[in-house]
Amino acid sequence: MDKQRKSKHPKTNAYATIVSSSSEEVSSLEWEEIAMTQEEEDLICRMYKLVGERWDLIAGRIPGRTAQVIERFWVMKNHRRA
Repeated sequence: MDKQRKSKHPKTNAYATIVSSSSEEVSSLEWEEIAMTQEEEDLICRMYKLVGERWDLIAGRIPGRTAQVIERFWVMKNHRRA
């Protein structure tokens, strides 16, 4: 019976836990440039003017792009302009 209880609890690797938690935070200097097509850029700009920083709504209009990727693209693109 003890073996059954032990087998229900997955073994955790302390190293994997440390690596996964540290990789969640990335400074803006480490971000790679995101390649977008001209159509995607135009759509993002138009949608941003309409709905603002509602990245999930904008991402819904661009197949294969997540809200996080679109927000990161927007921040990086506008950071260069400033």
